[in-house]
Amino acid sequence: MKGPNPIDVHVGSRVRLRRMSLGMSQERLGRHLGLTFQQVQKYEKGVNRIGASRLYAIARVLDAPVQFFFEDMPDSAVAGLPCAAEAAAEAGEAGGTIRISDFVSSAEGLELNRSFQRITDQATRRRLAELVRSVAGEG
Repeated sequence: MKGPNPIDVHVGSRVRLRRMSLGMSQERLGRHLGLTFQQVQKYEKGVNRIGASRLYAIARVLDAPVQFFFEDMPDSAVAGLPCAAEAAAEAGEAGGTIRISDFVSSAEGLELNRSFQRITDQATRRRLAELVRSVAGEG
């Protein structure tokens, strides 16, 4: 028996990431969608595939564009798809890149994101981003 499709796993992990960044429980998300928390759990693990209409509803509840759930897709998830290698070559992608989803799904990343979102002054947010780039050696 083969496991869940890697794309379904990725989309589910992005649902979990967005839900958690909003501080929303699986039960609350399920209530908004007319689902049980167990169904939400299966979506987040990629065990159950999320259909297009359900993904659209999830995006609306989580206030995220649908494409958010496909961002930072690992190369391994799309390796068997038609034209995946050609598209990656055209985009000039190199292996070993750091994916933002790996950071923001960590405890530190979630806390940093929540704290950053609470800063209402745009100039302060911009200066903080510049500070982080400077500390990271990006000038």
